[in-house]
Amino acid sequence: MTSKSWSRKSIATVVAVAVLSVYSMVALAGAGAKASGELSVSGQVTVNGQKMVSGGTVFTGSTISTAPQSSASISIPKVGRVELSANSNLQLSFTDGSISAMLETGSAQVSTVAGTTVNLTTKDGTVVVDGKEATSFMVSASRGRTSMTTLSGVAEFRTGTSVKTVAAGESAMAGVPNPQTDDDDDDMSGGALAVLLLAVGGAVAGVLYAALHNNDLNFGGSVTVVSPTK
Repeated sequence: MTSKSWSRKSIATVVAVAVLSVYSMVALAGAGAKASGELSVSGQVTVNGQKMVSGGTVFTGSTISTAPQSSASISIPKVGRVELSANSNLQLSFTDGSISAMLETGSAQVSTVAGTTVNLTTKDGTVVVDGKEATSFMVSASRGRTSMTTLSGVAEFRTGTSVKTVAAGESAMAGVPNPQTDDDDDDMSGGALAVLLLAVGGAVAGVLYAALHNNDLNFGGSVTVVSPTK
């Protein structure tokens, strides 16, 4: 009887240890796993500098970049979706009930289910969603200015100490546009440059004509050609 009792105790101990080991492994795996979403791309898209194709996985904390004429969509289970247009760069983090992002350049559309909070920041302001209802909004950061439009639900646009509630169909804007220095430089390559070249060409032609024909030029109000006496 004593032998059977010890045998049963040994088996029970082994089973208990095995159960605890499996539970610990599952707990550690769950703690170490990163939240992830599924990526859909059109054109050239990189995640953390690596080229991606549709069906790839995007982990929280990633940076997504789209090339010209390209776009990307990240679907996050039970949270929502983030879409990027061409020439965009976004740092994206998320959990089971939140989305946090930094839009450096370009445009993004964020759509969430009820219960998901959002904090999307640009250089000019922050879009905040409290998660009380499903919400969708668009944000664009370009040339020193940030603009946002709420498509459904309600979002807040915070700039400095100012907080503006932006309901569905409404928009908000912040920032100061950068001077269009490139456009100013391009002006000389258009009509103004053509006029300048014509003027210089005319002056050069006049000087050459005078030199070749031994004429004198008077650059007062008008050009006077004095013919030599025959």
